[in-house]
Amino acid sequence: MIPIHPVTVTEPPGIPISGQPHFDKLPPLSLYVHIPWCIRKCPYCDFYSHEKHSTLPEKEYLDVLRRDLELSLPMIWGRKISSIFIGGGTPSLLSAKGIDQLLSFIRELLPVLPDAEISMEANPGTFEAGKFKSYRESGINRLSIGIQSFNPHFLHELGRIHDHDEARAAIEIARRYFDNINLDLMYGLPRQTLEQLKDDVSVALSYEPAHLSFYQLTIEPNTYYFKHPPVLPDEDTLDQMQEWIESSTSAAGFEHYEVSAYARTGRQCFHNKNYWLFGDYLGIGAAAHSKITLPDQSVIRQMRLRNPLLYMGGIEQGIPLEEQFEVPVSDLGFEFMMNALRLMDGFPPALFANRTGLNFSVINEAVTEAVKRGLLMVSPAHVQPTELGKRFLNDLQQIFLPD
Repeated sequence: MIPIHPVTVTEPPGIPISGQPHFDKLPPLSLYVHIPWCIRKCPYCDFYSHEKHSTLPEKEYLDVLRRDLELSLPMIWGRKISSIFIGGGTPSLLSAKGIDQLLSFIRELLPVLPDAEISMEANPGTFEAGKFKSYRESGINRLSIGIQSFNPHFLHELGRIHDHDEARAAIEIARRYFDNINLDLMYGLPRQTLEQLKDDVSVALSYEPAHLSFYQLTIEPNTYYFKHPPVLPDEDTLDQMQEWIESSTSAAGFEHYEVSAYARTGRQCFHNKNYWLFGDYLGIGAAAHSKITLPDQSVIRQMRLRNPLLYMGGIEQGIPLEEQFEVPVSDLGFEFMMNALRLMDGFPPALFANRTGLNFSVINEAVTEAVKRGLLMVSPAHVQPTELGKRFLNDLQQIFLPD
């Protein structure tokens, strides 16, 4: 693809040059369900999760999730659900009966598409063959397993509750009931060498999963590692690790389709891709986020109360939100590009108009600057990061920050 300058694209009819957004149709809608509890908080984790210090209040929490969904119905009335993702925390702490109850009331209250992708996160150490067989029978059709590493030293270093034997056993159990399995792994671990990373990749590939996610360890505020920083690999080693991940997964038949995601043909994660393409999602559960396009030509974001007990109390009073706001029109272009540029193959310019309700020309100046810097390739039919843009993604995304 040859970069062109100035940028010219064909807009869908009815999209205004400026002013309020205009949506001819609403984007796909996904549902996210957050289960906030885990057995142990990992030293690198900055997600909204809480250690389970007593019996899980499963029944009470499921009742609250149902009420949360009921309160949200007027905002999404009549819209079909394309995907469901049950995340956490550790959702596999829920019983088989609990997951069945959750999916049952979701289907009762919402029109879920017959071929909807229904994913659930699970961690080794919570695997029981009978329970996971029941999850599959309840409708879960995609399982994402938080392996992180197969190396006993790194599992201990990362504070994981499972060992390497349990990691392998978990995959074997999952393979009995699921053909769409993602393995989550991390790299750039404390003092990790390239050879150790190669071992992890080799073991992961040997199980022939449908999807792989590789996340570089970063030190985030409000984590144990932020207060007690470990020694991480240097930049040259990290680059070599990333190159090895790309080459070995490609040789095994995986497509690198998003910054951290690799999939076999037809196995890209629809739910996550809907995020990157600025689709809509309703989030229920403590700390869950939502992004909803409304028929009145506005986009709103929400965040539920983060503390599980406050959230459960808030639902009883009909006030589960910690924050809700309408996304300023001036921010829509940046929010779209911040997400869509994570996709290796980019996007058609018309999608910008469909998902933001704005004319592509509103970001023309930023696009032209990104092309000039060699970070972006643009044609009338396609927008895609260059190899340089993929390497310096943060720099590319920041070009689209509103003044």
